[in-house]
Amino acid sequence: MNGASAEALSVVVERTIPHPPEKIWRALTEPHLIEAWLMRNDFRPLEGHRFSLEADWGGVDCRVVDVEPNRTLTYTWQTKDLESVVTWTLVPNGAGTLLRMEQSGFRADQQPYYRGATVGWKRFLAAMEEVLARLG
Repeated sequence: MNGASAEALSVVVERTIPHPPEKIWRALTEPHLIEAWLMRNDFRPLEGHRFSLEADWGGVDCRVVDVEPNRTLTYTWQTKDLESVVTWTLVPNGAGTLLRMEQSGFRADQQPYYRGATVGWKRFLAAMEEVLARLG
């Protein structure tokens, strides 16, 4: 991202995963699968649904903004003084699915959150790939 330093920063992680969008969608929307790669949760894929993600370090308050099954999922991600938005995009391609995660809304003075998310999402996606590999 370039432009004025006052602009919000985004973390983007993209990878091609050798599974169809429908299978990845399950990992993004089924609570027991979300827990296996991300955090404990009470997620439901319904616009407007408020849910929590909980980990040993604390929690995240979220609200589902947009749901297009097997295509895109967007929710707010609020923790402490961070107000951000996470958007998942699934695009089928010859090798499976291009999965793109963007977390946007980091202020320039929120470098610790930004750096944490940069590292954290790569770890979360690696864990998701392990979950997908075990799914029938």
